Amino acid sequence: MTLPKARPDTVTQTETILRAREGDARPAGASTAAPRRRPHRSWSDIAFGVWGVLVMLFLFLPIIVIVIYSFNTGRLLVSWDGFGFDAFRTIIDKPAIQNAVRVSLITALISAIIATALGTLAGIAMARHPGKWVWWFLGLLLLVSVTPEIVDAVALLPFLVFLGQDLGITMFNDGIVRLSVGSSLFATAVVSYIVRARLVGQDANLEEASADLYAKPITTFRRITLALAMPAVLAGFLLAFTLSLDNTVVAAFVQVSGTTPWPVYVLSAVRSGLRPEIAAVSTIMLLLTLVALALVALVLKRAGDSATQIARTMTGG
Repeated sequence: MTLPKARPDTVTQTETILRAREGDARPAGASTAAPRRRPHRSWSDIAFGVWGVLVMLFLFLPIIVIVIYSFNTGRLLVSWDGFGFDAFRTIIDKPAIQNAVRVSLITALISAIIATALGTLAGIAMARHPGKWVWWFLGLLLLVSVTPEIVDAVALLPFLVFLGQDLGITMFNDGIVRLSVGSSLFATAVVSYIVRARLVGQDANLEEASADLYAKPITTFRRITLALAMPAVLAGFLLAFTLSLDNTVVAAFVQVSGTTPWPVYVLSAVRSGLRPEIAAVSTIMLLLTLVALALVALVLKRAGDSATQIARTMTGG
């Protein structure tokens, strides 16, 4: 005589009841394996972690200090009198500070536009027309990137004077134009790296298909190539804007009276004593830079890039 087999749901219910009586709250059929223990951290992992924290403090502690002292109500930055917003109110009352900040923002915007236009075309050319010339061109861009700013400044000053006075091109006598041209040199190289890094990893199948469908070259460039590179173009524009805000050495050489940018104003203000309003404007500039960098990451993330790809694009890797 064969005994009837118990149904699976009956066995599950019986197992659940027995576990409940024994005080085991795990569901029936759950694994009875012991919980995995966290791996023991070695002394080298702890040492590298502490070292990383110390490096971060070394890099960011001066910035944190200047942000804190921007809320100082004292007359000088080094003497803390109390917490307040007097330094930020002083910005509104001093036309010289407002003019310096305005010149810096206008210069950064114009130089970002110049760098984006030139760097985008250069990056697309290097990505879509590879050859030996690309490595020579990359070498020139690298030379622009690593050349000390003092060399660029010394070279730019007589060149701009020659264009403005000897050749009679009056726009090069304007301080905004001089600052914009000087600030756009390094930024153009950065934008070229970013746009090239964006397009190198993408096939040109869409552009070839557009050409096969008898689209005009300008239509293919506008609707296909530029659309593919647009996240990198926006990222390059924002990075060029932030880089142009603090181009101190070049600005100190090529500036014209009446168009003093913010970094040069800070250098002149330090000689008579660093005041809290200097730290206040620096804090505002820092926030503006962080917002621009956050927008860069957001644009690239919405384009589908991973964190690693975002870091590579922003560094031109």
